[in-house]
Amino acid sequence: MRLRGPAGGLAVVCVNGGTAREVPGTWSATIEWLVDRLAARLPDVRFCEVRYRVKSWKRLDGCIEDGAEAIDLVARESRPACLLGFSMGGAVAIANAGHPAVRDVVALAPWMPAELDLAPLAGRRLTVVHGQVDGYLPGVPGVSPAHSRAGVARARAIGVRASHEVIPAAMHGTALRAPWGSLVPLPRSGEWLRLVSAAVGRAVQSAAGAAAPAGSGA
Repeated sequence: MRLRGPAGGLAVVCVNGGTAREVPGTWSATIEWLVDRLAARLPDVRFCEVRYRVKSWKRLDGCIEDGAEAIDLVARESRPACLLGFSMGGAVAIANAGHPAVRDVVALAPWMPAELDLAPLAGRRLTVVHGQVDGYLPGVPGVSPAHSRAGVARARAIGVRASHEVIPAAMHGTALRAPWGSLVPLPRSGEWLRLVSAAVGRAVQSAAGAAAPAGSGA
């Protein structure tokens, strides 16, 4: 895990996508691109990027365990927490939403298979953002916005406060990593940033309200 921002306030735990192959974890280009910009906009927030031991949806249970350990670590010094999950990380975030420190889940192009238990979202707010032209292409993993829309409908059916927003002409995520290491923004990356910044901002406001003493008027 790599950390950015001060301890003690809201912690945003960021969890990445995965692949079919069982390979060592890497840093997410989409998450890194967003955190680089969100940290400048929200200097009081602690951003925590998680790198799985093995990043594969065939090892989803292990990725969920990695996410849980990261939340436990940041919860010792920062409360409450917001989970930011990209692609498979959406499933990881939802599975860990029941942690006592978690209040908000922001899921970007999330994988929400029918067998994924949504009960951990009870009492939390779920914000889903998806690219309109996302979807699987040969050799390029993706998630259809119809898939996450169905997941949001399932969440609402059990009483979860959930929203679903589609970005026109946007693809799977915000950026790709070039062979030389630089991040290359994808189309509509600025709109991804605007919507994610607003979602994290709402989590900051909720955290501030929860922390305000009774009768303070905050």
